[in-house]
Amino acid sequence: MDKTIREHDGVVLLRDLPEENLVAGETGVVVYVHKNADAFEVEFPNPSGSPRYIVETIQASDLLKLLNLGMRRAHAG
Repeated sequence: MDKTIREHDGVVLLRDLPEENLVAGETGVVVYVHKNADAFEVEFPNPSGSPRYIVETIQASDLLKLLNLGMRRAHAG
């Protein structure tokens, strides 16, 4: 499995980031990869609803790439 995080990948936050009002386990989508992939701009749903989504800069060590099982199953069979 390729663990490299790229634009449009789904990711999960590995630790609480209280200064960003984010908690471990929240999922988002990468919208920009910073140079050397040491940080990413990640779009998260905004629980307050306004704006609908928020974008935060997250360090690579605080993210885990989500596996797209739907695509994997489609190619397998």
